[in-house]
This record gives sequence, structure tokens and C-alpha cells, in this order.
Amino acid sequence: MDIRAELKLLKCGILIPTYNNADTVTEVARQALRYTDEVYVVDDGSTDLTQEKLKELPTLHRVDYSPNAGKGTALKRGMKAMTENGLCYAISVDADGQHSLEDLPLLVEQCRLHPGALIAGTRNIGNQQGMPGKNSFANKFSNFWFKIETGMNFPDTQCGFRLYPITELQKHHYFSTKYEFELEVLVRSVWNGIELRAQPVHVYYPPEEERVTHFRPFRDFSRISVLNTILVIIALLYIKPRDFIRQLTWANIKKFINDNLTHARQNNANLAVSIGMGILFGILPIWGFQIVTLLLLAQLLKLNKYIAVAFSNISLPPMIPFIIYGSYKTGGLLLGSSYEPDLATVNLKTIAHASAQYFVGATVLAIVCGLIAGLIAYTLFRLTGRNRQTKN
Repeated sequence: MDIRAELKLLKCGILIPTYNNADTVTEVARQALRYTDEVYVVDDGSTDLTQEKLKELPTLHRVDYSPNAGKGTALKRGMKAMTENGLCYAISVDADGQHSLEDLPLLVEQCRLHPGALIAGTRNIGNQQGMPGKNSFANKFSNFWFKIETGMNFPDTQCGFRLYPITELQKHHYFSTKYEFELEVLVRSVWNGIELRAQPVHVYYPPEEERVTHFRPFRDFSRISVLNTILVIIALLYIKPRDFIRQLTWANIKKFINDNLTHARQNNANLAVSIGMGILFGILPIWGFQIVTLLLLAQLLKLNKYIAVAFSNISLPPMIPFIIYGSYKTGGLLLGSSYEPDLATVNLKTIAHASAQYFVGATVLAIVCGLIAGLIAYTLFRLTGRNRQTKN
């Protein structure tokens, strides 16, 4: 593969964000220039000799600013400069020399096979010699939340050696400014339908006394935790309902009914209970534990898990106001209370009263709705002769 020709054909450049890496950034940039003339170094407010060192390579594209604003900002400003100069892809490389540019053709090959994809380098974390323990923990922590936010397993959400489809990324606004940007861009790429591919790469970690790192465990973990909290909220309130609604095509509905109702192995009673349980747990006020508890119970009772989870989606955002109102009113009837919330008189006593009314009402409403849904489903199955169809 003529890598220089391939990079030119793809309109792909190399992006090197740097902050106080005077001892290594020049060598990294020099190696990058062997592959392409489109090498962009973003100096994120360095206070060492970085500026002087980079003068040794006058053909570099430079983006310089001060004060230091964070790696996320450096990547975003570099991508903006590259798209303004007509490039469509950017390969990000850390300035500390830990990424092996000999792996660059692997990323390019993946891009050739999967145009428009975000190709993320993945390190062999378990067997990576010299990797700091905090890096390994940070990666596992990040991978866990990535799975929660996207539903996807990914081996390494922290490696900075990546090929970004910057033309597509420039259509979106990213609010992270520091290390957490690299997680945000992965999560939101999945949300926006950008294909995500993993490519194993080599990484070199110098001896501890030679390392230059700007990762601050407490502050950066705190920032990543805040980001993950925001992303989880967005995923639960918008992304997952959006994806569910997008899948509600007639073809998908027909296939789901055919696979899980018409020709399901379970008998009428089992499916009716599955539907009733789904409705019950969709309304039950155990937020955050509804699906987990439902799946455990469905497994224990050998119910149809797909049907149960599908009907638990009664608590999608459009239905939430009606469920809350119905729960509150039901609680009022059961407790003989005519209490109506009034912001002008809110105190601990009124909050406790309103909470008790809601939880009692939601629990009873969930049981009643689950029973009614199950009975209706069982009656319809019997009337349509579903068991006979299954046996045939």
C-alpha cells in the first residue's frame, strides 16, 4: 500500500494535539511528515520550549493559542482547521510518542473498507507492558459507561490513536473540552449513526521517570463522571425512546408479533403473564431498576423476556405525565386524600405526603393495569385460536 497516496486520496491528515511535550512532539511530527504533508500540530497553550522546537519543521500546519484549554479543545480546533482546508478525515496521534505510526496503514485500510466510520485504536490493556494502573482503571470505568449509554461493548474507549470522519463530526457541537471529549465523541457518534470500528494498535509507555502526563486523577475522573451522568440522562430520556420509535415500522412490528406472539413457543397463559408483567414493571415506581428486576423475574418464571420488556415501554416519555397523574390520583383515592401540590406551601411534610400518595397510587395502578392487560391478552389469544396456530 502506498500510504502517502492513500492518505491523499482519502483527504486525510494527521492531527497532533500537544501541551508541554517539547521533548517528544518534534520527533512525532517528523515521523508523521513521512506519511503526509498534511500534518497539523495544535499547541494547546504550551509554556515550555514547544514553540521553539516546532520551528525546526516549517512545513507543519500550526494552530497555536493560549492559555491552555484542554485536549478536547485542541482536537476540535485542529479538526476545524483541517476541514477548512478541504480534508475529510483526521488521524489523531498523541504528542508524547506512545503511539506507533507504523500502525497508521491499519487505520487507513479500515477507513478504505468502511468509509465514513470512526476507527478507534484499541490497546491490549491486559498485556500492555508499562501501562499505569490508573490508565487501566480509567479505561474499564469508561468502557462500562459506554455500554450503558450506547448498548455496545467496546474494548478501549480511551486510546487517543484514532481516525475521525471530521466532515461528519463538524455537523455536531461537542461540549467537552478536556480528556472526556474522547469519550463523548465515541458515544455521540454511535447515537448519530456513525459506524464505530476497533483496530488493535501498539502503544509504548516510557519508564515512569520519563513520562509526561497531564492527566489529573481526581479532577479528570470527576469531569468524566459528570459527563457520563449527562450522557446517561440523555440516553434514557431521548436516545433510547428515539431509537425505539424509529424501529416502529410496520415491517418490524409484523416481524416482532410473528416471532414473539403468533409463533412463540410459550402457551397463551405464559404470554399473557409476560405482557401483564411488562405493564406492571413499566409503571411500578422503582426507577432505574425496572428492566433489571423484570428480566430477573422473567428468567425465574420462564416468561417471554422480549414481550415483557417490549410492554414495559409503556413508561416512554409521551406516557410519563399520564402515568404520574394517574398514580397520584389513585393514591389520593386509596388514602382518602384530596391533597393537591402547591409550590407556595412546599415543605418537608407536604413532600412526604405527596410522595407517599404517589408511591401507593403507582404501585396499585401498576398491579391493576398489569392484571387487566394480561386478562385482555389471554382473552384475545383464546378468541383468535393462537395455541392451535402454534401447534400447526
